[in-house]
Amino acid sequence: MRKETISVAVYSAHGNPADVLRIEPQPWPQPEPDEVVVAMQAAPINPADLNAIEGKYPGKREVPAVPGFEGSGIISEVGKNISNGSVGSLVILPHDIGTWREACAVNASDLVVVPPEIDPVQAAMLKINPLTAWRLLHGYVKLQTGDCIIQNAANSAAGRAVIQIAHALGYKTVNVVRREELIEELRSEGGDVVLLDDENLRNAVKDAIGGAAIRLGLNAVGGESALRLMNCLAPGGTLVSFGAMSLQPLKIPTGLLIFKDLRFRGIWINKWYDNATPAERMAAFNPIFDMAKRRLLLTRVEKSYPLSEAKAAVEHAARAQRSGKITFDLAH
Repeated sequence: MRKETISVAVYSAHGNPADVLRIEPQPWPQPEPDEVVVAMQAAPINPADLNAIEGKYPGKREVPAVPGFEGSGIISEVGKNISNGSVGSLVILPHDIGTWREACAVNASDLVVVPPEIDPVQAAMLKINPLTAWRLLHGYVKLQTGDCIIQNAANSAAGRAVIQIAHALGYKTVNVVRREELIEELRSEGGDVVLLDDENLRNAVKDAIGGAAIRLGLNAVGGESALRLMNCLAPGGTLVSFGAMSLQPLKIPTGLLIFKDLRFRGIWINKWYDNATPAERMAAFNPIFDMAKRRLLLTRVEKSYPLSEAKAAVEHAARAQRSGKITFDLAH
C-alpha cells in the first residue's frame, strides 16, 4: 500500500553495525519510465551485509548508504514504459540497490520474477546462498549421480543449501563441522556423512565412504580446515573457496600441486551474477525455484525483526551458534 513516507536503514560512516545504523524516513519512491516501485517484503541479514557496514567488504559503497544485498518484494507501481501486468509480481531485488527499506524504485530489467507459490521470506534468501550452492555444484566439476563432494562450514546457510541441492540432484555430501551437536541435525536435513573438523578427518572420511573418489571440495573457512579438505580430495580434484571464516589464508603444500595435481578456484556470487547473461542467471534460478516450490530447498529463520529494531537485529545476526537466519519483516 502506498504511503507518503517509508522507513529506510542508513549508515553514514563505516563501523560496528549496531552503532552506525539508523532508521530514517524518506519520501515514497517515484519510478522513472523504465522503473517499477517494489514494496519490500523481507530481507535477510547476511555476514556480507555486516561486513559492508563495517567497511570490510569489496567495493565499498559511498556513504550515506542503505545496506542489504538481497531481499524480495512485490511490484506496486510501474513507470510509463512498463506494462501494468507486472503489478503484484513477487520479485528478487538486485544486490546493489540496498534492500533494508520499505520500498524502492528499481529498473525493471534488474528484477527476477519469482513464482507466486514461493513464500516471500524464502524468496528473499534465494539469491546469495542457494545460488552460490548451485554454482559450486555446477561450475567447476562435472558431477554424476552418486558422486561425493566434501565441504566445511556445512552448517552455514550456504552449506545447508549445498546439502539440500546435492540431495535433490543425487550427489552425496561429506559435511565437516566444528561442533558435535550439529552432526545429527545435518544428517536429518539430508547430509549423507557428517564429521568433525579435526586432525583425524582424512581417516574418518575414508572410513565413511570407502574408496569413493572425492573430486570437489567446497571451502568457506580457509587455514587448516581447508588443508584438511585438500588432503581428502582425489588426484586432479578441485577445491573451490567462497569464504574465509577463519580469516586465515589457504595453505597449499607444493606436493599437492605436483603429485596430486589439485586445482584451486574461487567464486564471489555477486561478480558471477554481474557477468552472467540473463539466460545464464535463469538457468540457475529456475531449478532453484522448482526446489523451493517443492520445499526441497528451505532456509531456516531463527527470528524476524521489524526495521525499527534494526540495531537489535544486527546484534542478533552477529552472534555465533544461531539456528537460522535473522531477517527483516518489511511488509508490515
